[in-house]
Amino acid sequence: MSAAALHDLTLAQQGAALASGQTTSVALTQHALDRVAAHAALGAFLHVDAAGALAAAAASDARRAAGQPLGPLDGVPIAHKDIFVTQGQPTTAASKMLAGYRSPFDATVVAQLQAAGVVSLGKLNCDEFAMGGANENSAYSVARNPWDTSRIPGGSSGGSAVAVAARLVAGTTGTDTGGSIRQPAALCGITGIKPTYGRCSRYGMIAFASSLDQAGPMARSAEDCALLLDAMSGFDPRDATSAETVQLHDGSPAANQPGVIGKDLAALKLAADLADAARPLAGLRVGVPKEFFGEGVSADVLAATRAALGQLQQLGATLVDVSLPRTELSIPVYYIIAPAEASSNLSRYDGVKFGHRAAKYSDLNDMYRKTRAEGFGPEVKRRIMIGTYVLSHGYYDAYYLQAQKLRRMIADDFQAAFQVCDVIAGPVSPTVARAIGSSTDPVQDYLADIFTLPASLAGLPGMSVPCGFGEHGMPAGLQLIGNYWQEARLLHMAQAFQQVTDWHQRAPATLA
Repeated sequence: MSAAALHDLTLAQQGAALASGQTTSVALTQHALDRVAAHAALGAFLHVDAAGALAAAAASDARRAAGQPLGPLDGVPIAHKDIFVTQGQPTTAASKMLAGYRSPFDATVVAQLQAAGVVSLGKLNCDEFAMGGANENSAYSVARNPWDTSRIPGGSSGGSAVAVAARLVAGTTGTDTGGSIRQPAALCGITGIKPTYGRCSRYGMIAFASSLDQAGPMARSAEDCALLLDAMSGFDPRDATSAETVQLHDGSPAANQPGVIGKDLAALKLAADLADAARPLAGLRVGVPKEFFGEGVSADVLAATRAALGQLQQLGATLVDVSLPRTELSIPVYYIIAPAEASSNLSRYDGVKFGHRAAKYSDLNDMYRKTRAEGFGPEVKRRIMIGTYVLSHGYYDAYYLQAQKLRRMIADDFQAAFQVCDVIAGPVSPTVARAIGSSTDPVQDYLADIFTLPASLAGLPGMSVPCGFGEHGMPAGLQLIGNYWQEARLLHMAQAFQQVTDWHQRAPATLA
């Protein structure tokens, strides 16, 4: 197999090529490292661990040569969002506050993928402490959309999306607090899934908003996302919010462990094949919320989304009108709850135990002030101040407590919709990617999260699937939202869509 073709292979195809002896993990990894170096201007990576990656690749090749039983991800190179702590590599959360920090342990997600045999190339760029939707808030560099390098890739998992879209690696990890996997996946034309809250461990994932943060995979296809999520997920006693049991598509309980998604997905595929191979989504009810198709959504995104819904109908799905009446309220609710939790979580960065410390100060309070002023960027400071305000005496009941009540109502809206549908579908983002530096109003950026925030507040699984292109030749994504623990259903639906479309196979022409 020619080296030039290696980066065009999906994660599953790379695994198959390794299993058949067409290539080696060292060859795959070196090719990926060469591409990362050649396209460094995209700003996808904050740290590249070439020596560690090649050593892990050689170990995978040795396991294969010894005839050991290997999983489908063994020897395949990926990279991690710089929110997951990694032993032996710097973890900065794209912030000056953690410049040079090296964790003494691996995040659970990182450890589980290592156990599956993946090769980690390094750490990926993101918005500082995962706060942002453009990857413009990184303290180190702006990540650039490979479809048009003058435009944003989305955020906060912007580097993760860029790395996949530019064919630097076939799969990456990301985190989604209010849309940080789905939005950059949509804007960069790749596939990404935010699992149900509690599906993947948050242990070792640097916290932004603890009741919202969730890890998930980003890749070219639903098949690749399924492979990664299968390895990433599982109960972790070190995370108090990690789910011990989950519910399969047929309603039966199952232990939350690596492999359960694959088994559930296989059962769904088998059922679809037995029912009608030509119409794999027959019997599936797809809810179309009117609030996702109103004012504020650009005509090009609407056209791509409606065309995708038509394709789902051709695959056998039935479209059902539903309503999520509190969609607009998700923005103020999220931007009260998330900053409040950020204010609490980020209070640990005070210059005492780890991270940045101001060089000169007169006393302890002065050290705190100067350390935090120097270490945090503008958006992080903004959210800390908002969060501190809404948690302060006299405002807690008026803001934070009311936001939590509305959060429950938003979750109830979804459950009402799921009484008449199985999956909810609509756009991921109201527009395609904007130009870098074109936004001067943080509120306008917050409004771009209107379609991703509701599922995050409810803790539901959601994914972005490439569904076409809009203005300026920029990608658009179809959002699929399922009920709790229904990741397999979303992945099956996305794969059925991708078997009859080629949006996920398109690549930026300038990055051959």
